[in-house]
Amino acid sequence: MSRIKNFDEIAISPARRAALEIAEAALDAVDTRKTVKENIRFENGKLYIKNLSYSLEKTKKIAVVGIGKCAMEAASELENILGDHLYGGIVLDVYESYKCTLQKIECFIGTHPLPSEKNIEATRKIVELLNALGEEDLVIFIISGGGSTLLCLPKGKAGCFDEKLIVVELMRRGANISEINTIRKHLSLARGGYLAKYAYPAQVISLIFSDVPGNDIEFVASGPTVKDTTTVSDTDTILAKYDILKSCGIEYCGLVETPKDGIYFKKVNNILFMSNIIALNAMKNKARELEFSAKIVTDKLSGEAKDAGLMIAGDLEKSANKTALLYGGETVVTAKNGGNGGRNQELALSAMNSLRSGEIILSINTDGWDNTDHAGALCDLLTKDKAVKLNINPQDFLDEHRSYDFFEKTGDYIETGRISSNISDLVIAIKNNE
Repeated sequence: MSRIKNFDEIAISPARRAALEIAEAALDAVDTRKTVKENIRFENGKLYIKNLSYSLEKTKKIAVVGIGKCAMEAASELENILGDHLYGGIVLDVYESYKCTLQKIECFIGTHPLPSEKNIEATRKIVELLNALGEEDLVIFIISGGGSTLLCLPKGKAGCFDEKLIVVELMRRGANISEINTIRKHLSLARGGYLAKYAYPAQVISLIFSDVPGNDIEFVASGPTVKDTTTVSDTDTILAKYDILKSCGIEYCGLVETPKDGIYFKKVNNILFMSNIIALNAMKNKARELEFSAKIVTDKLSGEAKDAGLMIAGDLEKSANKTALLYGGETVVTAKNGGNGGRNQELALSAMNSLRSGEIILSINTDGWDNTDHAGALCDLLTKDKAVKLNINPQDFLDEHRSYDFFEKTGDYIETGRISSNISDLVIAIKNNE
């Protein structure tokens, strides 16, 4: 079954069909349930995770704590795998449409992309569960994108409203994910290693689904089980760089230092369980199956979305026919005066005027939500022709950061609905002159 709901409507050329099939291969490869089922098993008192094994014969209680966009789906599979060996747990996810079918794991739905009191309440319940664990217990964490927002637990008089102001302003000013999550680590008592501290002295296995370019795990969901290398001083530097407190009209934001004592992390095993490399390799294999010369250009795509689009179009222009260039990462959109769209749609729109016959660029967010109900977009000369017929100027939409509105008019958006995977954005650039 196709994950791209409007596949047939937009697959109106050989190049488009190839790009969409490659995107489908990526989404299938990072399916949360499938990946957990294929890589984790419990046999004869041992837990096997990929090429690692853990003896649990002396373990008294096993709990599961899931946070982020992959939490519900991964927890459901873990519940099946662990069976009667599972004591209980909590998942905190972001998707309202999910119905909790878990038997032993309690479900909570938080708000995203901005925090709320619902997030604070659920985070407190996670902390209570972790504090109750003992030395002979095990907690398996599921850490995934969206977790930063969900793990809102401010100190003192600071609150979610202050964090909302700060995060929105950082995004508006083009801060990257590492800068934003450095700030977030020091705005909550549940990020930056704090969950590992609460779980101590229990054993911790943390399955990390990375949505961060370069896969630095301390920035995935703001690293709740990873010893933090940043400090309040680093946070102050970023706040000053973007003049955040003044622009938000606040004087105090409740900064906290993260746990630095190594004892809290001695029994923690953080596993990079899924990343965009898995998707990129699946894309490469599918492209070669379709008889393209495939190349993974980078798994760390970053910078302004519109600049990245132009760069990728330039890479494609210099490539031979039957080439597929593949990119993973996360760009930003600096939209000082608002707009309506996401970084994937803006990337595609910025590249459009540079494309030639047989060239196509497809950019997609792997969680199905590119800041809008579009997962992303594709563009080629057919898109340009549609704009001409509709008498609309692509540059006007790009200048106003209204990529969503543009692709709504041309119909070249990608629709998947919400997807419970989140391993950053993927870009496919194809040259296919028949």
